[in-house]
Amino acid sequence: MVKTLTESTAGIDADLLRRFDVAGPRYTSYPTADRFVEAFGKTEYIQALEQRKEMVGGSAPLSVYVHIPFCESVCYYCACNKVITKHHERAGEYLVALRKEIELTLRHLDRQPQVSQMHFGGGSPTFLSDAELEGLMGDLRQAFRLQPGAEVSIEVDPRTVNAERLAHLRKIGFNRLSFGVQDFDPDVQKAVHRVQSHDSVVDLMREARALGFESINVDLIYGLPLQTSTSFARTVAQVAALKPDRIALYGYAHLPQRFKPQRRIDAAELPQAGDKIQMLAGAISGFLSNGYSYIGMDHFALSTDSLAVAKRQGRLHRNFQGYSTQPDCDLIGLGVSSIGRVGATYSQSVKTLPEYYDALRHDALPTARGLALNRDDLVRRAVIMALMCQGRVEFESIELAHLVDFKRYFAAELEKLHALAETGMVEIEPGAIQVTALGWYFVRAVALVFDRYLQADQQRARFSRII
Repeated sequence: MVKTLTESTAGIDADLLRRFDVAGPRYTSYPTADRFVEAFGKTEYIQALEQRKEMVGGSAPLSVYVHIPFCESVCYYCACNKVITKHHERAGEYLVALRKEIELTLRHLDRQPQVSQMHFGGGSPTFLSDAELEGLMGDLRQAFRLQPGAEVSIEVDPRTVNAERLAHLRKIGFNRLSFGVQDFDPDVQKAVHRVQSHDSVVDLMREARALGFESINVDLIYGLPLQTSTSFARTVAQVAALKPDRIALYGYAHLPQRFKPQRRIDAAELPQAGDKIQMLAGAISGFLSNGYSYIGMDHFALSTDSLAVAKRQGRLHRNFQGYSTQPDCDLIGLGVSSIGRVGATYSQSVKTLPEYYDALRHDALPTARGLALNRDDLVRRAVIMALMCQGRVEFESIELAHLVDFKRYFAAELEKLHALAETGMVEIEPGAIQVTALGWYFVRAVALVFDRYLQADQQRARFSRII
């Protein structure tokens, strides 16, 4: 096995990757969604919305997430909340419910609140017809005021669009795309029930560029059945040649006891841990040698992309959609299972369509659970997000914002960090913690040290592995 990757990643070797191949959250929030409780429901969510209206009114922009759960076919690796159906007419009832949810939400916000970021996820948002997407965008524009330069993005299953559909997405206001590719190897595609040709994605990328989409992301997954380090290296090379602005590279987490579609995957065909480490090592080397910057965790961006620029300038943020250039702001989640953040609270909608429809028929917001953060949660969130986004925690800034003595409050955590400092992942300064260039590749492991909820190792099994 090749030990070191490239000069730009010198110090990362297979032994280090293997040592930190542990389970842990992705920290799109802290506390993480598995800590949400049913004691936080629609009443508490409404209170959070009302408090926001009183405190900030329309001055602070929002982020909006819209969940479209439908897919025509199941991808066996998928862990998303989705509804598999070929009956496109089912979308009609869902869109009626979404409009109702928008209406109920706006009752507790200022009229036409500003929005700086809007994202359609799923499922497959492109399950909706062109007319349905245009109608939904019209409803959202009527409800919210998109700021000039707002990021308006949509997740796209390449099998569901063509040049004409991409042109329509651009016409109705989307300026960013995320293509779900996962792997270009035909055998791997068959094993996970997601067949799409390399040539079709090449054509779609070319069309998207010509249409002027500001940013194009490609999602990849390593650790899928029948993948090898050699086959995945081909996919990495093919994606790098396409030059998407951003790349999200996820490690497959095989949790068939939690996600029913994964039971169709033959566990005997999954690559071993050592093979996964080689895939990750090769992908890091491949993307860095093709002009990409490593943003953090599983994300890469061209050095000219706004995400890479934001990282260099210390302006990186993180929300439920991952890394973002947008300032930290409240998030309104719309649709079944969607998650939102308002002030010092998180909320999540019910996870099934019958529950979702029933709540809205009764003029009730579909909030199922959530969390009101306590003082300790807020302090730790600030530390974890600083690590995940800036790679640096200044003790004084935490002390001033949260009125704590950092070294005393986090004495046990600072002690644990010494082990990571010995590996070269962090530097502990008199008044700060600095994640090193090497440490960026294991930033989740650094953040784990400050997660009060995961002090016991046995609690981590619910999460994906870092590698």
